[in-house]
Amino acid sequence: MTKLKFLLSLRDRLPDLPPEDVEERLGFYSEMIEDRMEEGLSEEEAVAAVGSVDEIAAQIISETSLPPKKAKAKRQLKVWEIVLLALGSPIWLSLLVAAFAVIVSIFAAVWAVIICLWAVFASLVACAFAGVVSGIILTFVSHAIAGVAMIAAGLICAGLSIFLFYGCKAATVGTAWLVKTAVSSIRKEKNV
Repeated sequence: MTKLKFLLSLRDRLPDLPPEDVEERLGFYSEMIEDRMEEGLSEEEAVAAVGSVDEIAAQIISETSLPPKKAKAKRQLKVWEIVLLALGSPIWLSLLVAAFAVIVSIFAAVWAVIICLWAVFASLVACAFAGVVSGIILTFVSHAIAGVAMIAAGLICAGLSIFLFYGCKAATVGTAWLVKTAVSSIRKEKNV
């Protein structure tokens, strides 16, 4: 394990500590690794000599007193707020359902485009195969010129399918990343 990977792993295992304590500990272990490297050890050997990341993180957490987490006081709704929510429910509930329907339809439309791209790719592959096979049959049966033209058309479809494969793959990965980012940002907003 490299020094950087070790320090990043250690940082990941100390999420509840105050940032200044984490930086102090990371600096300490960084110096320790550098000292061992100056003594002639390789970077991996120096990191291994320091110890396991899990053990070090457990030791740091046991030595550090964590500040108590403050519990959020839940505010209780007043009677007039409950009445307003109940009376306004036909409006806000229908708006909420409409917003949900719009989000689902956008999601479905985006993935429908991706599915259509993959369907075009599959069609081009099928046309390439059928064009080459039927061209070979036509060439040897009776119509040599038509057979060569079919083989050429099949090869063109094969070339186009190769280009389209990379486009479909990039569009699928990009759409999946976009959906993942949107979902994680919604979760972050919900947790705040």
